[in-house]
Amino acid sequence: MAIVIVDDTIFSLEVIKSFLMTAGYLEVITVKSARELYQLVDGYSDRGIVEIDLILMDIIMPDVDGIEACRNIKKREWLTDVPVIMVTATTEKENLQLAFSAGAMDFIKKPLDRVELLARVRSALRLKHETARRKARETELLEVTHQLQEANERLQSLSFLDGLTGIANRRHFDQELLQESRRANRENNPISLIMLDIDYFKAFNDTYGHLKGDDCLKTVASILKKSLKRPGDFAARYGGEEFAVVLPNTDDAGAALVAEELRASIEGASIKHINSLCADYVTVSLGVVTRLPEQVETPDDLILAADRALYRSKHEGRNRVSVERLE
Repeated sequence: MAIVIVDDTIFSLEVIKSFLMTAGYLEVITVKSARELYQLVDGYSDRGIVEIDLILMDIIMPDVDGIEACRNIKKREWLTDVPVIMVTATTEKENLQLAFSAGAMDFIKKPLDRVELLARVRSALRLKHETARRKARETELLEVTHQLQEANERLQSLSFLDGLTGIANRRHFDQELLQESRRANRENNPISLIMLDIDYFKAFNDTYGHLKGDDCLKTVASILKKSLKRPGDFAARYGGEEFAVVLPNTDDAGAALVAEELRASIEGASIKHINSLCADYVTVSLGVVTRLPEQVETPDDLILAADRALYRSKHEGRNRVSVERLE
């Protein structure tokens, strides 16, 4: 880290440099004009890129004075926190006010007093280093905050997923059905709900064991996800061997068609089930309900109606789709 002295007078440059170096500041750079300063800070001098801690700059210089040079320096983002001390033979209030407005933090009068110079340099460097530490802490805090936010988002996502099947869980289903029901009300659209249950699943577990039962649940969940075509369609594990599908903006005919496709896809997976009383393979029974725009049923009403349709499918022999009509 360097201290840069800007003065068009060689004598002043050497005096300030001597004061600083005898006080232990060994990296001191001298330049004779604002143009040389610009080349230095922009990395175009023969020194290459230089990290600067402090700039001591004479106010009165030919071509570009110290006030204008300070203003230009402070436009560079990487120099915003580098303190600038103006070295001046004049204490006219107008000049000092302009210097502070340009970004200077302090001034020293000529002729220079060594003790005063070193005291102001130490003060400026302390401020610079404390600012750097504070910004580093802020950056670290922002990074930690970002990491915590990402972790919370991951936890939130996990809290909405069924641990076994990887699709949405009952909590997520309840939230999604409520949101889509409200949206359907606002936009005056129908909404449909499918409830489905794996037929004779207890017999499946008794025959093949719970690990195979878990595999069966995972396969059914995967088929549901793959079979739903639209981004807004939503499948969830409702509980045990029961699943639910929310179909926004879908009328009763469309919902019945989707339900039949789901039934056929699961049966077509040919998951062997020798103790099923309705097929040699795993099948599902499904209940469908649709709420039209003019109807006022709540999400709970939809679930109850879909359950009634599902019960009818089971009662009538399973492996089928039943549709419940809302009054």
